[in-house]
Amino acid sequence: RVPDVAGKTVFDVGTGTGVLSFLLLQRNASRASATDIEPRAVRSANENAARLKLTGRFTVEERPLFPDGRADLVVCNPPWIPEAPKNRFDRAVFDADNAFLLGFLRGLSEHLTPGGRGLLIISDLAEHLGLREPGWLEAQIADAGLAIASRTSAQPKHGKAKDRTDPLHAARSRETTTLYELTSRR
Repeated sequence: RVPDVAGKTVFDVGTGTGVLSFLLLQRNASRASATDIEPRAVRSANENAARLKLTGRFTVEERPLFPDGRADLVVCNPPWIPEAPKNRFDRAVFDADNAFLLGFLRGLSEHLTPGGRGLLIISDLAEHLGLREPGWLEAQIADAGLAIASRTSAQPKHGKAKDRTDPLHAARSRETTTLYELTSRR
């Protein structure tokens, strides 16, 4: 479930190709400001915005975490495996010591407008691989001064979750991806 975004400003933290920004702009968000640390992702997001004719309402910067200012809605689909990336492509999946995720959670309140919301989309695969303790994320959300307004979860439908020959099958078959709607308690 996505909240009504008509007329709202959006930040997309770690945008990648820009897909979340573009979906929200197509749902009538007024403007989306995005960030990513990977230069190729920034170029790709700009190219996609041009292709979709959204350049007048979309900007992207090569920088870590948040754009300057505040937004009504801040979205983030962070890397979900708390291990060091081995190359720049791994940055989309691997987040050494949960640095990106924790930076997002700890900085969210100061980048929300009053009454603003954060949307965090994240897999629990790290828990099933023994890389993160169950309940760790919820504790970090609370420690960051945030509250969970709602959560929606989905089971995997991709082929690897069903492939019993995959070495990670046991974890992938139990994986859940959750959309957390977060509010500031500050």
